[in-house]
Amino acid sequence: MDFSVIRKDMKLFRFETLRTDCDNFFEGVIIQQELAKLNGQLKSLLGDPVYPSENKLAHKVRQSVDGFGGLMPGQTLYYKDLGADSILAILWPWKDGKRTTVKIIQK
Repeated sequence: MDFSVIRKDMKLFRFETLRTDCDNFFEGVIIQQELAKLNGQLKSLLGDPVYPSENKLAHKVRQSVDGFGGLMPGQTLYYKDLGADSILAILWPWKDGKRTTVKIIQK
């Protein structure tokens, strides 16, 4: 999977704030009304969320996420292993219930 495809797809959503959009990292703040559609798109691109999940996170996934601050209850993590690379998407909901920070990283 080419990261540029994901970046292009993110342009279809209404982000309140676009923080970073570069070759291997995308970060923005999305509004609540767009969140279900965004989750659907991430699921189609990266598969089901690996967090929250009934399954434990693989060591490789845990290491990747810990480098970005780890995970807390309420957050969502999508992860796709591409062999030498991987793509992770982390969603951090804000306490106001209206916004979510979205970080998508290719490692």
